[in-house]
Amino acid sequence: MKIQFYKYQGTGNDFVILDNRTSEYSSLTTKHIRFICDRHMGIGADGLMLLNLHNDYDFEMKYYNSDGNESSMCGNGGRCLVQFAHNIGIIKNEYTFIAIDGVHHASIEPDGIVALQMSNVDGIEEQYGDYILNTGSPHFVKLTEDVMHLDIYKRGHDIRYSKRFEEEGINVNFVQQLEEPDKIIVRTYERGVENETLSCGTGVTAAALVCAHNDAGFNRVEVQTKGGHLSVEFDKIGSTFQNIWLNGPAEKVFEGTIEVA
Repeated sequence: MKIQFYKYQGTGNDFVILDNRTSEYSSLTTKHIRFICDRHMGIGADGLMLLNLHNDYDFEMKYYNSDGNESSMCGNGGRCLVQFAHNIGIIKNEYTFIAIDGVHHASIEPDGIVALQMSNVDGIEEQYGDYILNTGSPHFVKLTEDVMHLDIYKRGHDIRYSKRFEEEGINVNFVQQLEEPDKIIVRTYERGVENETLSCGTGVTAAALVCAHNDAGFNRVEVQTKGGHLSVEFDKIGSTFQNIWLNGPAEKVFEGTIEVA
């Protein structure tokens, strides 16, 4: 099968995107996706997305991790897919699309920043000073110091494959709070990739919610990742988080064709 692909990245979180509005790529297998995402044998990416037609929304987002399996929501992937939709002629002031975790709204700002509304979050579980929550994907958040010198692979792998999480898996975020209360650094070990990625949108969102600097009302948290800068805006109302927006760049890297057997 000959595939026309597009490579996009959002703060270093990179994706292969396929325009599947004619359903020509719906027969892709786990093996195909794993090959395409392989950084040595294929194109190389943290994940693959299909842009599908949908009767009720601008499009449907179908996301697969680099291990070839369909996964939960990907925040940076959603932002990249919105930019891709715009680039192929689906031009809107505000986008509405559906993903595995429900309906999302998004927009492309005049400065090129892609803003994506994330799902509301009802509560955060605290476990021995660490935090567990779901921002469209399950996340474990651990506050730490000197995060840039941690062995993220080993420490993330140990938590992801611990007894509680080994069956379904969990993404693991290590977060350093900076002197300014609204600024943090985040590094993430992602399940499905089974390694650190340069950035994780749902992970950044989870970390920002944990590090809310206003106990009630509006928050904006600036987040530095290894791949670049993101921001998360949200309203904290009691133990719930609403109107959550993930903001950052999303850029096309290149396009081409690849043969898969």
